Amino acid sequence: MVAAVCAGLGVPHEILVVQVAAGNLQSEARAARYAALAAWMERSGIAALATGHHADDQAETLLMRLNRASGVAGLAGVRARGQVPGTRYPLLRPLLDWRRTELLPLVVSAGLSAAEDPSNQADRFDRVRIRKALAEADWLDVPALAESAAHLAEADAALDWATAREWKEQVQRQPAGLIYRPQAPRAVALRVISRIVTELGGEAPRGAAIARVFDSLLARQPASIGELVARPLPDGWSFIAAPKRRSTAGE
Repeated sequence: MVAAVCAGLGVPHEILVVQVAAGNLQSEARAARYAALAAWMERSGIAALATGHHADDQAETLLMRLNRASGVAGLAGVRARGQVPGTRYPLLRPLLDWRRTELLPLVVSAGLSAAEDPSNQADRFDRVRIRKALAEADWLDVPALAESAAHLAEADAALDWATAREWKEQVQRQPAGLIYRPQAPRAVALRVISRIVTELGGEAPRGAAIARVFDSLLARQPASIGELVARPLPDGWSFIAAPKRRSTAGE
């Protein structure tokens, strides 16, 4: 369908075939799409990617993440400008202020038929159930929810700024790892710890794991996260690689 529309408009078009990994179907499909698009951008010399995310998508994302007890970064939802995952290519979302009901008439007025993905009716997906619940709750203001997500994005940017300052002023390298002398509030300290883990070669940790480490160190107790060991010091916290286990004969 898209190929036919593009042919009529004289717009170059290419179909990208993806392989979706096992696991969360929608999450893995999203990752596969972005990876394929990034590769296409690279070979085609495309400078930026624009997507059709709109205000209803933003509201759904906010409610889904509220239901999962997400932090500020998660509740900020999708941003008007970001990066294609795993790349430095700009990712633009110019329609975040538009409702789905506002976009559909534009599609029709252009002489096009809006595509309907059958998975959008499959109740096994969290987003579909949230979407249906939103449609039935006429007392919920979707644009207001989307605007709240935008406010949370601003708060997330402020936390990033504070984290960068805390890192510069309170994190010090040592031969075996890093020492952190926390001065900022908990929300900032958690982000600093997350950065420490990745700086020392670990994978980006989950928020719950970071919180456990923070609480242990605050109680003057050692903790581990990934391949790192964190220990309280008289004037801060140290983070070093966990000692390797020695193998014994017969293992």
